[in-house]
Amino acid sequence: MSGSTSVGIQSTSASIQLRLEEDWLEICDRTQLVPGRGLAALLPDGRQAALFLDREGRAYAIDNRDPFTGAAVLSRGLLGTEQGRPFVASPLLKQRFDLETGRCLDDKEVSVAVHPVRVA
Repeated sequence: MSGSTSVGIQSTSASIQLRLEEDWLEICDRTQLVPGRGLAALLPDGRQAALFLDREGRAYAIDNRDPFTGAAVLSRGLLGTEQGRPFVASPLLKQRFDLETGRCLDDKEVSVAVHPVRVA
């Protein structure tokens, strides 16, 4: 899925927001995201988003549900890069998901939703 937005973070007093349909939803304070580690957020419709901050300070958000197992675990995955593109590897079966597109790097037929994210 395309249409992701990653944002470099300049201020530590800002909040992380996700775009859901036409509105922006405040998820957490920027200080709650630790570079290289994920954070799960419950969305109003009952789904979960996995938020990440890379070591360069860019924020990403994808669905937290691993499409291979159905478990809400992607926020606990390991971050890495493949040909300069950021990904998270599922902690269960280790499939890697591109944080900008949601596409699975190990199975081209599978992807997860990507949420536009901003710092406000």
